[in-house]
Amino acid sequence: MIVKLSPQDIRRYNWYIWRFFIGCFAILAIMLLLVAFQVFGPLPSFRELENPKSDQASEVISSDKKVIGKYYVKNRTSVSFKEISPNVINALVATEDSRFYEHSGIDFQRTFSIIAYNLIGKKQGGSTITQQLALNLFSERSHNPVKRIIQKLQEWITAVKLERNYTKEEILTLYLNTVDFGAYNTYGIHSAARTYFNTTPDKLTPDQAALLMGMINGPGLYSPINHPKNALSRRNFVLRRMDEEGYLSAGQAEEYKQKPLGLNFHPIDHNDGLATYFRAVLKREVQKLLVDKAIFKSDGVTPYDLDRDGLKIYTTINATMQQYAEEAQRTYMRDLQAQFNAHWKGVSLWKSIPTFKSLLDKGMRQSDRYASLKQQGKTEDEIKKDFDTPTELNLFTWKGDIDTVMKPIDSIVYNKMLLRNALMSMDPTTGYIKAWVGGTNFEHFKYDQVKMGTRQVGSTAKPFTYAVAIDDGFSPCMQIANQPVTITGYGDDWTPRSSPSETIPGMVTLRKGLAHSQNWITAALMDLVKPVPVMELIKKMGITSTVPPYPSICLGTFDASVYDMTGAYSAFANQGIWTEPTFLLRIEDKNGNTLYSNTPKVVQALNPQTAYVMTYMLKAVVEEGTGHRLQWKYGLNNPIGGKTGTTQDNSDGWFMGITPQLVTGVWTGCEDRAIHFRSTRLGEGANTALPIFALYMKKIYNNPELGIQKNVDFAPPKSGVNITLDCNAYSQQQQGINEVDKKLGF
Repeated sequence: MIVKLSPQDIRRYNWYIWRFFIGCFAILAIMLLLVAFQVFGPLPSFRELENPKSDQASEVISSDKKVIGKYYVKNRTSVSFKEISPNVINALVATEDSRFYEHSGIDFQRTFSIIAYNLIGKKQGGSTITQQLALNLFSERSHNPVKRIIQKLQEWITAVKLERNYTKEEILTLYLNTVDFGAYNTYGIHSAARTYFNTTPDKLTPDQAALLMGMINGPGLYSPINHPKNALSRRNFVLRRMDEEGYLSAGQAEEYKQKPLGLNFHPIDHNDGLATYFRAVLKREVQKLLVDKAIFKSDGVTPYDLDRDGLKIYTTINATMQQYAEEAQRTYMRDLQAQFNAHWKGVSLWKSIPTFKSLLDKGMRQSDRYASLKQQGKTEDEIKKDFDTPTELNLFTWKGDIDTVMKPIDSIVYNKMLLRNALMSMDPTTGYIKAWVGGTNFEHFKYDQVKMGTRQVGSTAKPFTYAVAIDDGFSPCMQIANQPVTITGYGDDWTPRSSPSETIPGMVTLRKGLAHSQNWITAALMDLVKPVPVMELIKKMGITSTVPPYPSICLGTFDASVYDMTGAYSAFANQGIWTEPTFLLRIEDKNGNTLYSNTPKVVQALNPQTAYVMTYMLKAVVEEGTGHRLQWKYGLNNPIGGKTGTTQDNSDGWFMGITPQLVTGVWTGCEDRAIHFRSTRLGEGANTALPIFALYMKKIYNNPELGIQKNVDFAPPKSGVNITLDCNAYSQQQQGINEVDKKLGF
């Protein structure tokens, strides 16, 4: 039945409709006024609009201008508009806001059309790119409907302010630097391009840009890793929109739609990438530095947050050399671990290592699992039962991590039997550290063995005693009887041992004694020069750990870090000048302002002549002594000095290698000194540490771009050398001196 309305009824209903719309408009206007007057909460100030806050990752930058790591809460690195491919801009505008260049922050035409779409059941987003930017920068989306309406009005006002303060290009750049791209805490177009395609934003192709821009409204739903079908469909939708908006031709769009996703997935994680141990040490150092030096933001009060403020940390690490060092470690340690496993196969650890039970108990109590169980209130018996109950575990191996079922206590045994290794390489003239490998796998073993850890240095300490003797005027050609020595006057009498198979009988020159690491020759020198001058030289050359003034320090009974030992040996290669090992150059804020610049300490530890003579003696180690396999096995016949080191019971293996342009220290051993090779043939530094140095240097020499020249020898001091290095001439001199002494009746 059709009801016919009178003109009066029509006018009355029209008035109701108009009153409804006028009322809605009035409410909207009042709400906008209340929001503008900040009744419902503060709006961003002009200063905040000029300097919007967004968590930015701080970058660790190598000496060859590569980003080798980041510190972040949100993995975000800002880029400029010029660094973003037009494909990204076109894909974004076509998909998210096709009228972006026409509106002033709020697109009312889009808003009302969206209302109509939603009324008929087609859900559409009504926010412009500028409104989305306002939300990203200054608030978090509320799930309360009433609060969300107020928040929406706040976004409108903020969006208009943004449009007044920024150009369209700047708004697009800010937006793309703040967007969440899902996987592995990836924020911003820079991180997204790196994570999903291992490229930079300026090189993104149309299909790559379409994939990333398609993720914006649902980084989880359209994840190409977790939901590749959804991602492909969404990417093709974006390509269609680019075609419709005239950014691509129909043919181009169809061509790109046929392509696979083409991912080159490189998730960024604190446990991955180059120099993981170094980055962990660097972070602690920078955080301490910012506090100790009272480095604050422009207000003079607010401290910098390394994980949020986008600092640029410039380091001395060379990314290529770092990669070579890590590759050398992986290559050789895989083989050495196989030697170690074969060496211990079928041998009872409990019988061979008297302290093994206590080591396991200590390892259990130091584990994360033990701490977690303690926090849960478990008793010691309950914890022991847990460690004896098989469970799923992830273990490190040199062939890759493995998932297995094992008793946690057995996993501690497994880890105790893993060899560890550390390497540091530096330029002796500048002190700049070029490579830092603090351990074998940062994800599984966090402890840094380069700087944080110290181990007994063994025979790598012998050159310090020889250096004091050379400084006193002794010649490398001086001969000493290689026989047992007992040193008295420092508490208990001390008589070092010497392996019969390695002892060279008769009179031995100092150079040969050092080359073949003869204990009795070194002890005899110590008896001549005394412990205190040796201790003082060791400290002068940068060893920060305790070095007691006892005769035994000549054989390396003290502990030191790879960091300190490498720094000390750099003085031999740098004409006696010890330059503090340096890994941090400067820190800049996100705008490029320098916050801190580092100046290394410099000390003349040795006179230039002594340092040069020591390089001559250390070269003998490689030419004829314990480091000779560098030549016969690895073919490194160029000028290289070095010293092997093997501590008591083969617990630690060392090799210190020096060239005029590079000094490198390598250490190998197990976590606990009680676990080690049972034979010196396998456990000596020449077998456990030297090969890593060799593999590293071969890679260095094969890359001329690094500038490390192979055939450059150590330069003599400008003042010349008055210590006799020619042993034939030295013998004649000594013979002449003896004849004169006879004539004078001495």
